[in-house]
Amino acid sequence: MKTESWYGAIPRDLVGDNAPSVRSGDDAALYGSAVFEPLEPVEARTHQSFVLRYTAGKIGLDDTGGIQVCTRMVSDAGKPQTTDPTKAGYLTATCSGEGSVRLTIGPYGQRPWNLAIKAELRGGYLSEGDTITIVFGDTSQGSPGMLMQTFAEGSYEFRVSTDVQATGNYLPLEQQFSLPIVAGGAAVWKAVLPSLRRPGEPFHLGLKAEDAWGNPTNHASGRVMLVPSLKVSGLDLEFPYEPDDRAMCFENLTVEEEGTLTIRVLVGGAEVAEAGPLVIKAGDVAGFWGDLHGQTGETVGVNSIESYFDFARNKAFLDVSAHQGNDFQINTKFWGRLNEVTAEADEPGRFTAFPGYEWSGNTAIGGDHNVFFRNEGRQIRRCSHALLEDRSEMGTDAHTLTDLYAALADEDCVIYAHVGGRYANIHYDHDAKLETAVEVHSAWGTFEWILTDGFPLGRRVGIVANSDGHKGRPGASYPGASTFGAYGGLTCFLTDKNDRDSIFEAQRRRHHYATTGCRMYMDVSVAIPGGGTLFERNPDAVPNTPTHAADTAIMGDIVQTDAGEVELSLNIQAHAGIERIEVRNGTEVLKVLRPYDETDLGERVRVLWRGAEYRGRGRDTSWRGRAAFSDAAITGFDIINRWNPEHQLEQRGINSVLFDTITTGNFMGFDAWLDSNDGTLDITTNRGDLSLKLSDIGFEDTVLEAGGLERELAVFRLPEEPLSRELSATVPVKLGETGDNPVWICVTTEDGYQAWSSPVYLFR
Repeated sequence: MKTESWYGAIPRDLVGDNAPSVRSGDDAALYGSAVFEPLEPVEARTHQSFVLRYTAGKIGLDDTGGIQVCTRMVSDAGKPQTTDPTKAGYLTATCSGEGSVRLTIGPYGQRPWNLAIKAELRGGYLSEGDTITIVFGDTSQGSPGMLMQTFAEGSYEFRVSTDVQATGNYLPLEQQFSLPIVAGGAAVWKAVLPSLRRPGEPFHLGLKAEDAWGNPTNHASGRVMLVPSLKVSGLDLEFPYEPDDRAMCFENLTVEEEGTLTIRVLVGGAEVAEAGPLVIKAGDVAGFWGDLHGQTGETVGVNSIESYFDFARNKAFLDVSAHQGNDFQINTKFWGRLNEVTAEADEPGRFTAFPGYEWSGNTAIGGDHNVFFRNEGRQIRRCSHALLEDRSEMGTDAHTLTDLYAALADEDCVIYAHVGGRYANIHYDHDAKLETAVEVHSAWGTFEWILTDGFPLGRRVGIVANSDGHKGRPGASYPGASTFGAYGGLTCFLTDKNDRDSIFEAQRRRHHYATTGCRMYMDVSVAIPGGGTLFERNPDAVPNTPTHAADTAIMGDIVQTDAGEVELSLNIQAHAGIERIEVRNGTEVLKVLRPYDETDLGERVRVLWRGAEYRGRGRDTSWRGRAAFSDAAITGFDIINRWNPEHQLEQRGINSVLFDTITTGNFMGFDAWLDSNDGTLDITTNRGDLSLKLSDIGFEDTVLEAGGLERELAVFRLPEEPLSRELSATVPVKLGETGDNPVWICVTTEDGYQAWSSPVYLFR
């Protein structure tokens, strides 16, 4: 099997964790040694079996002492168990000395090594040379083995510790064990283009194959033929697909004429993917795509910081990226290394990399916020030293969000409010100069409320989406089979060029839009009769900000005007059909635009469920149920947003659909094409029931309210054929007499993606 450059364990001194500060002695031979086998690469989501053999050291191992094996908290591997020898994950343990071994499994470890398997000696002791043997995924009695995680990792680690004197203090052994987890066979091809360039402006095309869990795989090859809709300079139209490292990227491509570029990808004569749309249009700006939020194995995620930025640029084909580790887990050495890597990765004109971190204060004193520096070498202001033994920088901590704002007042940085394990508390404090955006979508789910809660407070922030991925896949972050419930988001920055200065200016002027992971083209502007005064910065924070007379504004602009009504214009071009566009003023939906009308509806019924339990860490909400069509048979069936293939969402027989899924603020569901409109639809769920005549399902949503946080089930009808991928419109918008009018749009595509424009903030 090919050995990849990203294999290898994360250096211990870069990982923010804390081992016991006391020990029986400094001689490693006191604590014994271990061997672990095999340590060969294994395929993601396969069953495997491993053997760990611990040999006691000079002082043996006392009764009720033992060994502990921890794996990282960021893993969706199958759960180990000791009760059924025929089922997956079966563990066994034996010892050669006196007594027996009792196995316990639980979250006994310490972040990031939360899952712990304890092998505790009972009724005896071990002398030097005696052994404890643990079999992970013992297949001797019928178990298929240990189910591995869904995502590729350069070093899946088994951290072995010993408590030789039965103190409850487990000390890591010098020997540590890791093995690579690699992608499986190719399940889908992906071709990626940016969304906006000007004639003659360089762009890149990315091409890769992914396995069933979204891992770029090297198990794909073939003769590739590209069919572009416009003439592309610098692009070979036929070539062998033989990537060096799981993907290919074609740089410095150009199109000289205006238009919309798509590129069909054929492998072995069969179409496997389509890239685009890429709009080629003369103007002041291009669109640069970024995912600025994720973690690696040096903190709570997996893989190295070096592989993270390689993935962002060369596997996800991003233009912009940044790393955002939890601050209380970033030790001084890793902060230095992170700054070195961002400086190395940053390539003005092609790839922008920012140094930064996630300030991870508790929600009570501000909650999670992302900090991005324009330059390296800045002081990290942590919320605490919760996982750091080195206390030398404790005096630089900013314990509350207010403290953070004060500490960064003179720094060249921007801040985003984030919803993660700890959600940002926008009611606690806000610095209008530093905090330029809120993150409405990530792998944690979708959170429009982080924006709309701010409207009554007079907040003027832009909208971003990122992944907050912990699996080392920025820009293409699948949730796998863990509690993450959504595909990671992306942000498109509208600016003149791709470098730190330009991206920072786009952030500070809120010239960007967000998506749940697709790269659609979005053009939103507002025509202002009689004109107005456009502020380059938020005048609430920068009273002397430069101003300009303007009769038009784009997303993110702040404009004062005497106009009583403005006209919003939009043009959307997407990779899939456009299901609807909502035009909004604040929280009010002014108009819903669709590329079809009631006369186009056919025998396609869409059923969606969405929402969350509440705003905090346990927001996952389960949806279990059955949709049954009577007097109508399903002739076609399509799934929307089932990111975990192991969750049930399937057609059962000719007239039923069964589901057992979760949502985390986002939505999922299905389309069913029917052979009749005469029957009924009966939906029974753990959140409530809904019964409808098929003839009553129409253009508008029929909604079952289901409590929780924006939790609901919706049913409506669609045309039978694929929807139009482009929609242009103008919509009049009346302005209120007082306060801001945040004018923005939300786009939903036929295949379940969403996108939001940063609001234009208009006030009288």
